[in-house]
Amino acid sequence: MTPNEVIREVRRLISDNRAPYRYSDSILLGMVNQALKRMAVVRPDLFSYAGEITTTASSTIQTLPTDAIRLVEIFMVKDGNAVTEADRRTLDRMYPSWPSVAAGDPVNFMRHPRNPNKYFLYPKPAADVILIGEYIQTPQDYEIDAEIGIPEGYFTPLVDCTVFLSQSVDDEHVNSGRAKLFYDTFMSALSTALNARNMVDSDRGLVKRDDGL
Repeated sequence: MTPNEVIREVRRLISDNRAPYRYSDSILLGMVNQALKRMAVVRPDLFSYAGEITTTASSTIQTLPTDAIRLVEIFMVKDGNAVTEADRRTLDRMYPSWPSVAAGDPVNFMRHPRNPNKYFLYPKPAADVILIGEYIQTPQDYEIDAEIGIPEGYFTPLVDCTVFLSQSVDDEHVNSGRAKLFYDTFMSALSTALNARNMVDSDRGLVKRDDGL
C-alpha cells in the first residue's frame, strides 16, 4: 500500500474527493506520516528492524542508531559468537571489574534501565565489531507513491487514524464525536490484532480441543 491509496480512502470518508479540496495531498500526506508514528507507539512490533548494528570500539556503553525507538534484542556478533542477555547489577556484584576487561567480541549485552536506546556490552567491543540485533525503528516520512513498510492488513487502521487527524482540527467533528469515533476504531483494531497475534504465535494461545488436549 502507498500513502496515495490511504489518502484516496480518507478523502472518500471525509467527503473531500472533489476539487477544490479542503485538504491538499501534501497536508494529508503529512497526516498519513503522523499516523504511522502514532502506530509505532501503540504497536512497535510492526516497525522492527533486524540486521547489522555497528558498535563504538572500546566502550562498554553503546547507543543504537538515531532512527531507533528502543532495543529489542542483540543476537550475535556478525560471523562470530552468540550474545546473550545478562543482568548488569548481578555482573556488577559478581565481577565488579568487568568494565575494565580488554576489548574483544562481546558475549553479553545488558539493557540500560532508563534509556531504551542505550545498552551495555561485556566485554567492550574491539574495533570494527558489528552486531546482529533487532530494534524498533522510527517510521520514515514516506513520499506519496512510496510503498509503506508495514503489512497491508493494517491499511484500515492507518486510514482510521488519518481520518481522526483530519477531523480533529475541525471543531464540528470534535464536538460531534466523529473524530473520537475514528480514533477509537483505530485503537481497537490495533489492540485486537495484538491479541490475535498472541493467540496464533504461541501454543498457549491455541483454542482447547474437545478431547481436552
